[in-house]
Amino acid sequence: MPEQTTSDIVVEAEAAAVMAVIADFGAYPQWATGVKQTEIVQAGSPGRAAQVRFVLDASPIRDEYVLRYEWDDDTAVRWTLVEGRMLRGLDGAYLLDSLEGGTRVTYRLSVDVAIPMIGMLKRKAEKVIIDAALKGLKRRVESGPAWR
Repeated sequence: MPEQTTSDIVVEAEAAAVMAVIADFGAYPQWATGVKQTEIVQAGSPGRAAQVRFVLDASPIRDEYVLRYEWDDDTAVRWTLVEGRMLRGLDGAYLLDSLEGGTRVTYRLSVDVAIPMIGMLKRKAEKVIIDAALKGLKRRVESGPAWR
């Protein structure tokens, strides 16, 4: 497995509510930084996608890519890159741990781009992506049922 960058955040909601937001790909452009468009390419189990196409504009990375998802109830979701233009690899996971009064969400990510990039810069880019995603997810979940 490629080297991954990891970070976590505590969301004041049950794991099922967090996973519902993660699984709602149609709403990603509303809260996921840089995601301009999503399309479920292949449906999976009820309420969960097996493959999703993304249009991303998160300077310096602009790409259109497809991810394959594997779901583990309300405790984890993992993804891998199926195809991309600029991206050669995009492996990640959201891991959810129930806590008293909330859920710890751990985000793991490994990105490989077609342009040469120093490892340290790649890790920094991964950290920026992870931090923005976790903060956006927390805001979205904690905003309550209004997003449903």
